[in-house]
Amino acid sequence: MVAYSFFESDARMMQYAAALTDRGDQVDVIALRRGDAPSYEELKGVRVYRPQARAVNERGRFTYLLRILRFMAVSAALLFKLCRSRRYDIVHVHSVPDFLVFAALPAKCMGARIILDVHDILPEFYASKFQISQSSAIFKALLLCERISAAYADHVIVANEIWHDRLVSRAVLAEKCTTIRNYPNPAIFTAHAPRQKSEGFVILYPGTLNRHQGLDIALRAFALVAEKMPGAEFHIYGEGSERDALNALIASLHLQERASIRDFLPIQKVARIMEQADLAVVPKRVSTAFGNEAASTKIMEFMSLGVPVIVSRTRIDSLYFDDSMVRFFPPENDEELARAIYDLWLHPERRKQMAENAQHYLELHNWAQQKHEYLRLIDSLSAQ
Repeated sequence: MVAYSFFESDARMMQYAAALTDRGDQVDVIALRRGDAPSYEELKGVRVYRPQARAVNERGRFTYLLRILRFMAVSAALLFKLCRSRRYDIVHVHSVPDFLVFAALPAKCMGARIILDVHDILPEFYASKFQISQSSAIFKALLLCERISAAYADHVIVANEIWHDRLVSRAVLAEKCTTIRNYPNPAIFTAHAPRQKSEGFVILYPGTLNRHQGLDIALRAFALVAEKMPGAEFHIYGEGSERDALNALIASLHLQERASIRDFLPIQKVARIMEQADLAVVPKRVSTAFGNEAASTKIMEFMSLGVPVIVSRTRIDSLYFDDSMVRFFPPENDEELARAIYDLWLHPERRKQMAENAQHYLELHNWAQQKHEYLRLIDSLSAQ
């Protein structure tokens, strides 16, 4: 597997790797290095190579692109070296970006089949991240890149049905494209201990600190009701380009004693923090196509841990969930979000009912069912 991400915090990639190693397959991963992590180690039977470090602090599009291009070149060189000592049946490349799939060229030349896994649809993701128009030359160039990358791959996996239909309409044949949603890893996102009782009330968001996540909206909403909620605190865990701006917003709202941004934690540790939360918020913006259509893994992770979730009513989340499982609010409306937070703080029985309904949903929609489709795809491509 090749991915411009951190393997130890990429739940989707970790689940694929575990499904393969559990049945006896050998898995190598080429990914990014965070902090003082080793350049190579074995994690639960997976050989993890980290040839390039990354700090998640890109603000300009050219910095972002140059780091990706460097990783692509380094990964291709490493894969060429590995191919000299072992032969791969499959190389599973995770986007973004789509063109990272060309790092698999050394293995493809030796007969490996290539999977392109679209975690985030690239043209819309880039337009959202750097505020460019869909009529711009850059956006059109990314559409061309998407088509070429999909054509180069032997199969394309995409993270939700909306994006599946989008890619089929503009980049790939339907028979060459499979939807695999982001499901929580049951080895990590299962409640391990009863929720600790205390006088406090913790509202939680863990994840990337990008503008489309709408954390500024959540902070302004919390500021509207914080004084009516004694002991309530808003904890944010993560990293990203908006961190400084969010800290400044916390100060301007005089929330320093009630809201805080805490450092990134490995997924296993943050899951234990998540299960002790009283309420979660996923306040995404919908002013871009990407924000409206990118499914949030955090929602089902909280659902798995029995934590009720307030969710921005995006197109994608409305497709999968209903008002019995999550508490929807109108996107980018801090007053309605504040009303939802305060209402659920006042009514613990509603929080409990939402959590129970969410558990029923997860009994029918989970990774245990989906992983068999992934393994069948791997076997089918390997047989070719």
